[in-house]
Amino acid sequence: MNPKQPIRAYGDRHGDGMIQLSFVLPIAPSPRAREAAKRFAEAHGLVDPLVATMEECAENYAFFVVYGSSKHSVDIGSIEVPEVSTASRTREEIEELIKKDIGRKLVVVGACTGSDAHTVGIDAILNYKGYAGDKGLESYKGFEAYNLGAQVENDQLAARARGLSADAILVSQVITQRNCHKDNSRALVDLIERQGWREQVLLLLGGPRIDHKLALELGFDAGFGPGTKPAEVASFIAERVRERTKARG
Repeated sequence: MNPKQPIRAYGDRHGDGMIQLSFVLPIAPSPRAREAAKRFAEAHGLVDPLVATMEECAENYAFFVVYGSSKHSVDIGSIEVPEVSTASRTREEIEELIKKDIGRKLVVVGACTGSDAHTVGIDAILNYKGYAGDKGLESYKGFEAYNLGAQVENDQLAARARGLSADAILVSQVITQRNCHKDNSRALVDLIERQGWREQVLLLLGGPRIDHKLALELGFDAGFGPGTKPAEVASFIAERVRERTKARG
């Protein structure tokens, strides 16, 4: 249930607005540096800030942690965030759904695309080992999973997925400098649309800077952020493929 009034940060007591702010300033630790950090925090809205930490992190650079009260609040009731809509299912329930309602293995192709070389996320979802005790899609009887690895170009991913008649494509984007994750992801969607088979495949996007709202804006069907477990992705794919199967009669 959402609070009926705006909420503030909680530190020592409810609604006191106490927060921590950490940053680096290009100045060696000193009384003058401490005062500079205090004024810097005040400029960001902290009331009566306390410099709790001042440490040298490099020559003529100091790291600060400042504790103080923020006057700002957040109206939770006014926030609307798109979320991935799918039922929470056990592994056994997902397998049963695929067997009973679809009647074949679901083909999933995943990769870290462009210059992205970080495979931890895509491995967690697709590989047998999985993540946090939840085994990946390779371990499911109802899935045929292909992990193409890192630094895969969009045209290569699209060609492999189309050749396999993939039900879903999973894209992992970790590197986000200059919004390259957005540009690269949008380019994949554009490519598949130009090739004329966008309606035949589910497109899923994941990564530390990814949420469902951003994924939808980029043209994907769903977005999964940090902490996503394989069963969540498996349930979403199975549910959506079932819906498409029924729609086609």
